[in-house]
Amino acid sequence: MSQIATPQDKQDARRHLLLASPAIVIMILLGFIPLMIVVAYSFMAPGDYGGVVPKFTFEAYVSLIFQRDMFDDTLIFSPAYLEIYIRTAVFGVATTVFCVLIGFPTAYFMATRPAKQRNLWVLLLTIPFWSNLLVRTIAVMFIIRDEGLINTVLMQLGLIDHPITLLYTNFAILLGLVYSFLPFMVLPIYASLEKFDFRLAEAGFDLYASRFQVLTQIIIPLAKPGIVTGSILVFVPAFGAYVTPLLLGGGSHLMIGDLIALQFGSSRNWPLGSAFSIVLMVFVLLALLFQIRRSGQVKHG
Repeated sequence: MSQIATPQDKQDARRHLLLASPAIVIMILLGFIPLMIVVAYSFMAPGDYGGVVPKFTFEAYVSLIFQRDMFDDTLIFSPAYLEIYIRTAVFGVATTVFCVLIGFPTAYFMATRPAKQRNLWVLLLTIPFWSNLLVRTIAVMFIIRDEGLINTVLMQLGLIDHPITLLYTNFAILLGLVYSFLPFMVLPIYASLEKFDFRLAEAGFDLYASRFQVLTQIIIPLAKPGIVTGSILVFVPAFGAYVTPLLLGGGSHLMIGDLIALQFGSSRNWPLGSAFSIVLMVFVLLALLFQIRRSGQVKHG
């Protein structure tokens, strides 16, 4: 039977809506309206010196995978932008995987410390991230450059004769992304493991389970909510990263964030940049929906 709303229920609903109204207004002004502007720009023509011309066209989306021949204006398949999307997806997935592999043992170590020490470990984890991302990225550059700490130590130990090229490579970008977003993986997993009753693991050992079985069948399943949350928090910003690939990649290993900035900057093709942004957002939303649906199926299964 459906329950009839009482005047008190309606009054409570109006009060809750009133309390939420500032957040709703901010979301509309700073989220929905700018998004609609970007969507509208993606269906317009580029201006001669930047901006847009209010002329409806799909040319920006066509330009994602095709280029027009300069003589007969025919469409020619061009995978350049598609390759950048694929590279971005690979970096996003790889960053997430490495953050899980590093973040889970780190979070487990923190969760198994005495209660009085856990807050200290959380503080130590977050201290480097009190500074700006740009400053931390430049610090990574100083560490991995030819005259940096890594090459200097290896040469002094006699392990190498000349510096290893680390900066301006795919390795440098991946290192920077993992370093930048690792806390977003560690903290959610730590929050899950902190509530874990380790007597369950002891019970598993009492039932002659191996360490690997206890880890894979008891600890990881119970920590899965933190792993899923951390994966989302890492994948989304890594997929749209701009500063890290620009500085550590040297502009020769573009990701989609750099390409979007390039279109709104020196290329002055706002519709194409808007189209890149919309496609990026759609990819991220599809990945999130897939992850949420997969998590729900596993949970109910």
